[in-house]
Amino acid sequence: MSTPYYVPEESIPLPPPDAEIISTACDYCVVACGYKVYRWPVRGGHMGGPLADQNAFGEDFPVSPLGPWVAPNQHNIVLHNGEPHHVVIIPDKDTEFVNYSGNSSIRGGALAKKVYNPQTPTRDRLKSPMVRMFGVLMPVTWDFALDIAAAVGLDVLKKHGTNAYGVKTFSYGYMENTYAITKYALGNIRTANFTFHDTPSDVSSTPGFRDAGFDNFGPSYDDWAEADTLLMCGTDPYESKTILYTDYIMPAIQNGQKAIFMLPRSTGGVAFAEKHGGMLLDIQPGTDLPVVLAIARVIVENGWQDDEWIKNWVNNKWESSSGFGQGTRNTPWQWRTTWGKFQTKGFDDWKEWLLAQDYSVPEKAAEIAQIDVQKIYTAAEWMAKPKADGTRPKTSIMIEKGFYWSNNTGNTQAISALGIACGCGGRPGQVIGRAGGHQRGGLRGGGYPRNKSPEKLPGRRRRAMDTDRYFMSGHTRFAHVIGTTWVQAMCGTQSLQAKFEELTVRNPHQVTSFDKQDIIDTLVKRADSGGTVVVNQDIYLVDPIGARYADIVFPASGWGEENFTRANGERRIRLYPKFYDAPGEAKPDWWIIAQLSQKMGFEGFDWTNSNEVLEEGARHSRGSRKDFNMVKIAAHREGKTLHEKLGEFGTNGIQGPVLMRADGSLEGTKRLHDVNRVLPAEGPVGSNVFNKKLTHFNSQTGKCNIQKAPWDLFASYWEWLKPREGELWISSGRINERWQSGYDDRRRPYIVQRWPENWIEIHPKVAEAQGIESGDYVQVYSDRIPVQTDTIVGVEGDDFDFASLLKNGHIELTNASITAVAIVTPAVKENLGYMDFLHTSQPANALSGRVVDWISGNYNFKMGVGKVRKMGESPYKHQFRSMSFARRDIA
Repeated sequence: MSTPYYVPEESIPLPPPDAEIISTACDYCVVACGYKVYRWPVRGGHMGGPLADQNAFGEDFPVSPLGPWVAPNQHNIVLHNGEPHHVVIIPDKDTEFVNYSGNSSIRGGALAKKVYNPQTPTRDRLKSPMVRMFGVLMPVTWDFALDIAAAVGLDVLKKHGTNAYGVKTFSYGYMENTYAITKYALGNIRTANFTFHDTPSDVSSTPGFRDAGFDNFGPSYDDWAEADTLLMCGTDPYESKTILYTDYIMPAIQNGQKAIFMLPRSTGGVAFAEKHGGMLLDIQPGTDLPVVLAIARVIVENGWQDDEWIKNWVNNKWESSSGFGQGTRNTPWQWRTTWGKFQTKGFDDWKEWLLAQDYSVPEKAAEIAQIDVQKIYTAAEWMAKPKADGTRPKTSIMIEKGFYWSNNTGNTQAISALGIACGCGGRPGQVIGRAGGHQRGGLRGGGYPRNKSPEKLPGRRRRAMDTDRYFMSGHTRFAHVIGTTWVQAMCGTQSLQAKFEELTVRNPHQVTSFDKQDIIDTLVKRADSGGTVVVNQDIYLVDPIGARYADIVFPASGWGEENFTRANGERRIRLYPKFYDAPGEAKPDWWIIAQLSQKMGFEGFDWTNSNEVLEEGARHSRGSRKDFNMVKIAAHREGKTLHEKLGEFGTNGIQGPVLMRADGSLEGTKRLHDVNRVLPAEGPVGSNVFNKKLTHFNSQTGKCNIQKAPWDLFASYWEWLKPREGELWISSGRINERWQSGYDDRRRPYIVQRWPENWIEIHPKVAEAQGIESGDYVQVYSDRIPVQTDTIVGVEGDDFDFASLLKNGHIELTNASITAVAIVTPAVKENLGYMDFLHTSQPANALSGRVVDWISGNYNFKMGVGKVRKMGESPYKHQFRSMSFARRDIA
């Protein structure tokens, strides 16, 4: 569809000198830049002026290009205490950390446009609880909606058991919310039918990191800048973590850092690196593992490994196995690190295994990945070859979703071993970790009940439940979906959506009454008949999970509408304070969960504000990467609340884990696994916890486990899936201008005009063969989307291998088709189509197979195939007010 012209505001008010100033942080990517909110009343027409003594910035206008000027997207009008107020939201120019230059991404720079204002496209925020009656979602009171949800939920628990009660939720929101949600789902309901937004099972996203002993977010942002060589796998930080790139990595590249990207497409960040001597390992999707191992092979064959590091910090076999006792390994990381498929006797044994694999030979790896073999040799030199003076290069390794969602277990095991060989430990500029996607707002109020999961791997080891497969089997009778686009965010989305349709709106038991008890009785009958009752909790009505399938909708409040806390990608904890009124009857997630839990008869949910939730949760943070319990101790000593104390840190925050010194002052943690850090000799005093990860690695001994990464555990899936005649790899990921599902961006006129629909980047040779040009509509389709249909109990070691699943009838081939606007560019590999990863109207995940990594239980989201055919011209092809077909890989 064509879009209207975006007409920006031509003038906006400056905050007056007496405007209130509130410190906060960006709500979007993992970097979490510091921002300031300037707020003042609309009443009276009081505005700031252009002279320094006339405005809150204390600057004469016009200011310098990087001064505190205000763009149209940085102003809005909100209600504060029921009165209209202006807000201006700009980067904090005074912050010492993160965006210390006062810079912002296109996402953060438009934060002011996310706040609710009924005169803007945010007018469709959810403002009232709703119940579907006569096929229509109708506004009701909180008690009415909560009574129905509680009654139906309790009936499902009584008749069908805890696993029939499913909870699908965000993991990133804010710690107050995630604590309440997990306390409810895991601590009280005790369901194994629980998982987070980005995976079908409650499992580690990076199993190889967990097994090696690496924390995902151990590094400091400074470490990425201090490396001599930086390998970035599966991400371009410029596209999705902009300030991490522009303020840390880009200056490092300009100062001589050798930047290596491993991606199947080029981007702006890649182009900048290549312009300054960097390199792109332009692999085929899913072929990261052989290339990583080939780099490692070149290193060890030349003796370039960090021998001193390996001698001090790598476990032998006995050390890997120590402390686990006897019997079945029911903890995934325990059995993976002691299972013969991965475990080694130490570095020499790993090296022997590595040299015995044909796919680790550089020429073979290059053939599989279809790259220039010389790039493998060059990468190995840059990462590990000693300098002329005998010193080693400081090498760091960054991974993100394009890497660990292509071959989840194998890739993360392989990259961990490469990092160990290069000495990527907890030292300045020598780290290994995730770049991050969303911010880190997880705080658990209950442990996952793995013993209740029906999922078992060979050797009787339990794995967390695959909630998608459980739902597809018709076992989920009650689904509480919180802040996530369950359908589009998973794989094989169109078959998943068809099942939702069958179990909800096509079930014969539909509400045709206004009476509360009649509604409860009808929904109970649906659950009893094998259907599903859906409760959706969100800030907007999302299609289809809320708009089509939800029986009950709870309106949530979000950023700026409540006092919240969370951490960024270097564990920097900040307070995100309330600065305006939530719309209508919208309530924070913790409040909704507390009310529902109390109506269900659960105790311990009688909180009166968000600070009480966080203070209760603080003790649960002890020992974690975000340990902030000592901040609460310090706050109470000073007669303050935890929120008040965190607020004192402003946009600088404090990095977890937080310790308290002998004098009562607080000390943050710059990086985890910091082998040079000296902790107090007397050990932890009082409530302090000295987590092993402060100075060691997360294993039984505190050393790293170096493990094998067998290609054959993944190869049968890759070989079957790889493109056949007329097919392309279909992969997806983030782009700079849109965030996540675009829930905010769809309400920003500029972004809607820039990206009105999903798109697909295809190579000129593919486009020419089919007569496709940039701006054409294309259909992207496939008739071989693999879907695993059953929950099976593994007995033999290969029961879950894809070839065995296929042979034994556990794989069903389904169809999928989506449309997109073609962007013809040589930036992608010739047999690759690349799309926006979560454009909800045309979800790229529809073409990804719903077959989990059989070791970890995660999806390999980036692995899809399909054919592309021209449908005709889109309205964007010949007019220049929407979209752009210019290359993005320019510097």
